[in-house]
Amino acid sequence: MLTISNRGQQMPPSPIRKLVPYAEAAKKKGIKVYHLNIGQPDIETPKAIMDAVRHTDMKVLEYSHSAGNESYRRKLVQYYKKVGIDVTHEQILITTGGSEAIMFGFFSCLNPGDEVIIPEPFYANYNGFACAAGVNVVPITSRIETGFALPPIADFEKVITAKTKAIIICSPNNPTGYLYSREEMEALKVICIKHNLYLFSDEAYREFCYDGDYVSAMHLKGLEENVVLMDTISKRYSACGARIGALVTKNKTVYDTAMKFAQARLSPPGLAQIMGEAAIDLPDSYFDAPKAEYMARRDLLVKRLNAMPGVFCPNPGGAFYAIARLPIDDSDTFCQWLLESFSYKDQTVMLAPATGFYGTPGLGKNEVRLAYVLNLNAINAAMDCLEKALEQYPGRVKAVAEKEVMN
Repeated sequence: MLTISNRGQQMPPSPIRKLVPYAEAAKKKGIKVYHLNIGQPDIETPKAIMDAVRHTDMKVLEYSHSAGNESYRRKLVQYYKKVGIDVTHEQILITTGGSEAIMFGFFSCLNPGDEVIIPEPFYANYNGFACAAGVNVVPITSRIETGFALPPIADFEKVITAKTKAIIICSPNNPTGYLYSREEMEALKVICIKHNLYLFSDEAYREFCYDGDYVSAMHLKGLEENVVLMDTISKRYSACGARIGALVTKNKTVYDTAMKFAQARLSPPGLAQIMGEAAIDLPDSYFDAPKAEYMARRDLLVKRLNAMPGVFCPNPGGAFYAIARLPIDDSDTFCQWLLESFSYKDQTVMLAPATGFYGTPGLGKNEVRLAYVLNLNAINAAMDCLEKALEQYPGRVKAVAEKEVMN
């Protein structure tokens, strides 16, 4: 009889994708589903980077170098220089999406049984990657009342043990949209130096900062050997399916260790590296239009949410996500109910229950994550659905008094 490994049993389901069967069933019934559950932008992928693949004169699609094509890595050096990050091509390892960069970072820096601290709510797949690496996630709670600002450093100090090896941050943040300030990043630097911790920095959304300046972990002087940067072109150029990311570090031991994992998986996607390389040649002004569009979507979404009785949504400073507190009893039940039992004008909205973004059991029960990746008309229609749904939901609870939008 075949058995399933204990690690496989512990692997958590995706809070973003676990409701897909219910969405598919709703569509079969003729209901239009507005997908605010997943960070899949509807911004058109730049034609220039698609054409780079279409027009390539390649006779054989060969393996690339395990670290990625040198030509691409050298171009990324130019890209990073523009955002104030000084690295060489020998400090960049191209990965199969940002996901592989995170996994390589875990596998290279952490041993089974080690602990990693993550401010919650956090990107749900950190849990899955930690499970694969045999690493224990120690959550530190950030709160919706503060807009999900970095928790006090004293909270970090309370949970640091001999097993603590790293802190993970994502800025601008998925799922909250919070943008860490220079002061918050410097505070993290101090604690990482004090306790000799790695700082894993997920910077997939750096181009989309609205209410503050982007501060990379690699901007922190004196922390160079501790920083492992994880990156991806997925959201930057609306190229999620390309599956091209990067692990960047100045720590040669970490890089050399990560290279062993890169060699084991042979090479990153070849055609997608051509896309990534072509993307570096896009003009700096390319991001102006997507950024303006996301800001308009954010403003509309937050305005509509905070106008609903009992709903509170802080104003996210970046990325294209927001977490809202709803007057509901259980976000998992509510999000399933939206797809299974509700429709308004033959439409409904798909949201991600926030429970899956917390490591502390019981948190997020009255919160959902929304990805404002649809156009303004679609967002308005989705908010119409949500407003009607909250009026009809059997598990609605007493309205929450807090209505102030945090900046």
